[in-house]
Amino acid sequence: MVQTKGLSGLRPVKEYIAEITCPPYDVIKPGTILQEFLHENNDSLYHITLGKDPLSALNRLINLGRLQEDNEPSYYVYEQEYDCQKRVGVLAAVEVSAYSKGEIIRHEKTFDDKVKGRLELRAKTGYTFEPVFLLTKSPLAGILNDIINNYEPEYEFVSDFAGASELHNIKNRVFRVSEGTREGQSIKKLIALNPLYIADGHHRYHASLLNQQTHCLAYICEAEAARIQAYNRVINGIVNFDEVKGRLAIRAVAEFKTPPKHCFAIYSKGGSYLLIPTRIPDDVIGRLDCSILEEELYPHLGLTHDMITDQRYFDYYAEYELDKMVLAVDSGKYDLAVALHPVSVADLLAVADQGIVEPGIVMPEKSTFFAPKILSGIFIYRHGKAV
Repeated sequence: MVQTKGLSGLRPVKEYIAEITCPPYDVIKPGTILQEFLHENNDSLYHITLGKDPLSALNRLINLGRLQEDNEPSYYVYEQEYDCQKRVGVLAAVEVSAYSKGEIIRHEKTFDDKVKGRLELRAKTGYTFEPVFLLTKSPLAGILNDIINNYEPEYEFVSDFAGASELHNIKNRVFRVSEGTREGQSIKKLIALNPLYIADGHHRYHASLLNQQTHCLAYICEAEAARIQAYNRVINGIVNFDEVKGRLAIRAVAEFKTPPKHCFAIYSKGGSYLLIPTRIPDDVIGRLDCSILEEELYPHLGLTHDMITDQRYFDYYAEYELDKMVLAVDSGKYDLAVALHPVSVADLLAVADQGIVEPGIVMPEKSTFFAPKILSGIFIYRHGKAV
């Protein structure tokens, strides 16, 4: 069903891969410790994905021998070890097809204006630098683990991002598998059995569509291996929380922490609370906690859906950043912090599958945070254009 092929293009020379690889562009916020750390590293892919002169930054890495040409189409099995857990997937070139074909299935809306920078980068360089994160229902883990057990790693390194990213201190191992080998053909055949679901990187895939690419750079793993963290938020209401909390179904609690499903942890300068919803809808969108929160809390604060991407009213943090949310409230930058329960992979697939039948069905914005992310820069894909 979904056709893939091995990657060809550029990849880091072994001794430089830890310096070159970095988190995806869309999680590097300006003015953060992470952004400053990456900016100081001249070899970081950051200077290509978010720098002022990406082509010069790319040519610098090539001319200094940091990157090497690799034109033998290959799959790259990628293992990440973190928090006593391991996730294994594969980097590949995935055939780009319209959503209507049902081969690549999305769960989020995409917007042309959000991919302008990615299109400009691809036009200037002729390469794709960051993979789309895709999920499969195919039994892929068996062959990938066989490769890990029988191949020598092409790369083995620990990521250092000064503690400022969930990718910090993750052990990475990458195994190169030529497309023409028995293992490479097994990977190709297994992936082709089922459609692929976009987990993360909807706008990267959208850029591939608009760029009329034949294939996109992608990371693929079994759906059950995906780990979704809650995507929490700090909020400034038009109406102050203290003025409305008496009308909400809340109770005081001792600690601000990730709540049970269909409940919401709230932190304000007045203390910590648990909000319990009055109604849980049955439909695939309405029963998501971010949808319930929007119905149960936002109207009391004078907030509407069109405000959720406006940083005057909202900002977003991953589940592991609860302490930063508390600081944002204590500093007076935001009025309150709200922690949600993570969306399950089953809920995400249910929304995506419903969206095949009803294209208007998509996950609300800021619903999921996949962690750990996929390092950018393990492979730089030379993409082709459709004729």
